[in-house]
Amino acid sequence: MFAPHTRNSHARTANLTLVALLLGWVLGTAVQIRQPGLWSQVAYALTLMGTLSGGAVLLVTPLRRHLAGALLLLAASGLAAFSSIGLRSNNLAAIALDPSLEGRNLVLTGIIDSMPQRNHAGQRFLFEVESAHLGDESVRVPSLLQLAWYESTSTSDEADVPRSVHAKLWVGERWQFTVQLKAPHANLNPHGFDYELWLWEQGIRATGYVRTGRHDEPPRLLETGSGHWIERARQSVREQILKRVGEGASGKNPDARRFAGILAALVTGDQNVIERADWDVFRATGVAHLMSISGLHITMFAWLASGLIGRLWRRTARWGWRWCLWLPAPTAALVGGVALAGLYALFSGWGVPAQRTILMLSTFGALRLLGVNWPWWLTWLLAAAVVLLFDPWALMQAGFWLSFVAVGVLFVADPGGGDEQGKGLKAFLLKTFREQGVVTLALTPLSMLIFGQASVVGLPANLIAIPWVTLVITPLALAGVFWSPLWGAAAWTLAPLSWLLGWLASWSFASVSMATVPIWVGAVAVAGGVILSMRWPWELRLAGLPLVLPLLLWQAPRPSHGTFELLAADVGQGNAVLVRTAQHTLVYDTGPRYSLESDAGDRVIVPLLRALGERVDMVLLSHRDADHIGGARAVLDMQPDATLLSSIEDRHPLQNVRKSERCQAGQHWEWDGVDFEILHPLQESYHSLQKSNNMSCVLRLRAIGSGATALLVGDIEAREELALLAREPDLRADFLLVPHHGSKTSSSGAFLDAVNPAVGLVQAGYRNRFGHPAPQVMARYAERGIRVVESPHCGAMHWNSARAGEVVCERERAARYWHHVIH
Repeated sequence: MFAPHTRNSHARTANLTLVALLLGWVLGTAVQIRQPGLWSQVAYALTLMGTLSGGAVLLVTPLRRHLAGALLLLAASGLAAFSSIGLRSNNLAAIALDPSLEGRNLVLTGIIDSMPQRNHAGQRFLFEVESAHLGDESVRVPSLLQLAWYESTSTSDEADVPRSVHAKLWVGERWQFTVQLKAPHANLNPHGFDYELWLWEQGIRATGYVRTGRHDEPPRLLETGSGHWIERARQSVREQILKRVGEGASGKNPDARRFAGILAALVTGDQNVIERADWDVFRATGVAHLMSISGLHITMFAWLASGLIGRLWRRTARWGWRWCLWLPAPTAALVGGVALAGLYALFSGWGVPAQRTILMLSTFGALRLLGVNWPWWLTWLLAAAVVLLFDPWALMQAGFWLSFVAVGVLFVADPGGGDEQGKGLKAFLLKTFREQGVVTLALTPLSMLIFGQASVVGLPANLIAIPWVTLVITPLALAGVFWSPLWGAAAWTLAPLSWLLGWLASWSFASVSMATVPIWVGAVAVAGGVILSMRWPWELRLAGLPLVLPLLLWQAPRPSHGTFELLAADVGQGNAVLVRTAQHTLVYDTGPRYSLESDAGDRVIVPLLRALGERVDMVLLSHRDADHIGGARAVLDMQPDATLLSSIEDRHPLQNVRKSERCQAGQHWEWDGVDFEILHPLQESYHSLQKSNNMSCVLRLRAIGSGATALLVGDIEAREELALLAREPDLRADFLLVPHHGSKTSSSGAFLDAVNPAVGLVQAGYRNRFGHPAPQVMARYAERGIRVVESPHCGAMHWNSARAGEVVCERERAARYWHHVIH
């Protein structure tokens, strides 16, 4: 008579225990990946052993049936996740490159381990090291490196590498290279992409480039490709698509080269072959997730494969094949669909989104095969824990949150029920429209939180693009692997979609941007979006609207009236400083151009301006050197109303983007209680042949109330420094942008004595080929007690005139254990 009660009690205990274990693992992972530094290996090992022992004891005691026991299990699971990830992280940190080997000529022998990425500058690839030598001595380097083989010096900051024509690399080839390596160091900016985390997640503990100088041993191909069959097939397919579609059809279709890149990305997962202009359109219309291998593609592929296998299985069973009777068709369809989706994910490069999707599909499939009928939220939690078990750092990836929140929202909103129930095309279209509407409504606040941008036209664009890409273009592109003429058909089907997306992106309101909000504001807004998408009466749904309003009304904090702040972006070898007052913004220089496809404006400054919700009033370009104006076009395109002030000549190509006003000594204006003054160059300097550095626009900023002063001087050299002293006897400043990145041609003793700053900032690239800042120059600053902050050590730098002696470094404020620390 007590059996039903006993079963229910056991079920509740099991569910409580399972929830505690899964939730504890997720929370423990979240805590660990926020560590600024790692504990010792022994500390993590002792914590793990103690936790596992205590958890095992707890599982066999009656306490587990009570809430207190569940909380203890949650803590034990969290500590187990925390300590096990810590052990993994220490193992990764232990294989780091020896700092004494940075910048040394090493001879490496190894195998090309990934499909090389080609651009105008050369090619980049992963290299699996077999042996490494420094002269005659064998040395230890990380087993997996990211290397670049440049064609010219213009794209390499690390050394003077002469132009060389090099072979097209293929996966599996065995080579011997002379290389220079460095630690996996990258730019670090607020709201920016953490490239060091990406390298860490891939297990890449050093990067470098192939040397091809006159005195270097030339690269040698030791053995043609073998093994790496999947990766070699990917590269072969990519090259065939680019050749057959991009080159073979270019006469008939002028957009063939663009379409070839998109098709190659859909088939092989190589996103780098998609042109930058196309990415801009995809982001503006909210369909960027469709134009590379994403969870949606793999899930759709699994669904199609499962349906096809199920039909074939039933048909072969009718033919009397006995082995088909041993396994039910639904089971065969499920296992076969997930297996084929796994192969597709492998062929597409086995990227993090693909891995995450396969893990989710495998988890759901395993539960179904076991006959487990859990509530949706428990299945959802299990899938999240499984993904984090394999890749704990996925919690730092936008794709993780977007995919899991989307799945959770669809479960909560129950889009399959209600009025759309039924069969037929109408029911299918209504269900599809509702699902996309629910996801768009719920994920828009999350997109604003993560990206600071959302597409207004995303709903109609996705309603058309999702079925067209997943059911027409992608199947044709994949079928082209077996019959290449289908790639041409896939390219033609891209044409109408490309035109439609381009038309939608051209609308002035196609996308909206706003300042990045605090996490709590975004979380509340996501909850509001979920409530708005629920199957409730409208009077209840509208309760979610007030939760969304803080997101829409949020404004990033600004300096108070009479003060100003500087945000010196971490752009590598170049200058880029944001000057913000109470209601105005000025951008002083826009950083370097990294390649034809990439510059500091597009990669750093535009995302930063978007995240801060900035409307720029003026862009001031100190002079024409590429490390100062490389990102100007991207910034000017984003800020159409900004005034351009510069010393660049009238015939410079940038004048065709926006006509600039000439900067010259004596120009003066006031914003919000802050005085702006141009001190150099003189008007007559424009009539004589001057070195570009000497034409740098020098800007002085002074808070009128407190007198706190900053001096931004570009690349002026010693002669101009002395001339400036002769014209401006009072050059005292609290903050100095160190002239010419700390070059030995600048920062003369007399100039430093006159300015006498409390803080100097050097904006330079890590291990740059110019040797900036020069040791003798840093010695001059040290002799005068001037604190010098270098961007490779600091990352982005924050300085406020109200606290003139303080500097906040992004590498300290957002420190994580995977960030490279310069010793």
